[in-house]
Amino acid sequence: MTKSSERPQGAAWSGLPAGIWALGMVSLLMDVSSEMIHALLPVYLTVGLGASALVVGLIEGMAEATAAIVKVFSGALSDRIGRRRELVVLGYGLAALTKPAFPLAPGIGWLVAARFVDRLGKGIRGAPRDALIADLAPEGRRGAAFGLRQSLDTIGAFLGPLAAIALMWAFSGDYRAVFWMAVIPAFAALALILLAVKEPPRPPGLRRVRHPLSRAELRLLGGAYWVVVAVAAVLTLARFSEAFLILAAERAGLPVMLVPLVLVGMNAVYAASAWPAGVLADRVSRTGLLAIGLLPLIAADLALALVPGLGGLAAGVALWGLHMGLTQGLLAAMLAETVPAELRGTAFGVFNLITGIALLLASLIAGGLWQAIGPGATFLAGAAFAGIAAAATIERWRRSR
Repeated sequence: MTKSSERPQGAAWSGLPAGIWALGMVSLLMDVSSEMIHALLPVYLTVGLGASALVVGLIEGMAEATAAIVKVFSGALSDRIGRRRELVVLGYGLAALTKPAFPLAPGIGWLVAARFVDRLGKGIRGAPRDALIADLAPEGRRGAAFGLRQSLDTIGAFLGPLAAIALMWAFSGDYRAVFWMAVIPAFAALALILLAVKEPPRPPGLRRVRHPLSRAELRLLGGAYWVVVAVAAVLTLARFSEAFLILAAERAGLPVMLVPLVLVGMNAVYAASAWPAGVLADRVSRTGLLAIGLLPLIAADLALALVPGLGGLAAGVALWGLHMGLTQGLLAAMLAETVPAELRGTAFGVFNLITGIALLLASLIAGGLWQAIGPGATFLAGAAFAGIAAAATIERWRRSR
């Protein structure tokens, strides 16, 4: 939870194995594909196929809940069999195979099934992939490894919507043509993981785990792990769904056609800061850096709550992205190094489930406050939760010194 026991070796640009770079590029390509579809799917469902907003909400809720639950079991399975790569390939393979279903779907039912299987694939690959990154990363370089993957993943998250906008213009608003174009990066991602990502040798003497989700094994995760999970859960309550950034943009007077640029801008800052933050995390106290990373979120919430107009919106969005870059890869690195190597898959799965539940609660709280009191109350509540997480992190850092 403090400084790494080993100092990083080699330059920040060249000291990471090729497998970590390949996993980062796989994430980038699959995110480009997924976001090209997801940026248009709600409008396609409502305008093109006549679905209600309630149906869209149910589809998204079911899909994300499926991914969060499956991550627990896929992570535990990777610990039980002692291998990660096969599950990662299966998860990305399912996601790639669903992509042609979106342009081919004759109705809502097919789209619901495709979205469900796509998120099932995400759930299968999520925890084993993060555990595989931890397994591949050299000692003292896990912060850089997770930061790199997060940066590349986030680049895909803002290139996808931009590609969707450009292709909708190029194809004169033909949704299905854009969906067909999204198939290309998805299968490129699958080919890359098949060709370039290998399972590292299992360390000799590493304990075999028969029942990863048993009470006895979960106890072995240790107190430090549960502290990281608790801080992350409170932090997630402060960082509710990014849909509220979209609502804030509309409230600030941004033209409707430009509203998606809010997420593009946020993800651009996120991508630019995640890898440098990961490299820094290998050199300084990680708990202290996490506490520092909470300050931009507090400032973002205050700017969105108290500063009117586009100036407050721009500041809030940029600070939100900076917070994401400083903390998300860092939390993954902290988690990987607080648990036994043979339980990393289980650890990431449980972490994702708990933070997923926290995100659902956070969005419900944020929506209730927005409707009952107003937007300012939503962001002020976020600042309060972020302050609680910062205080808990600082206290943990003080005790560890």
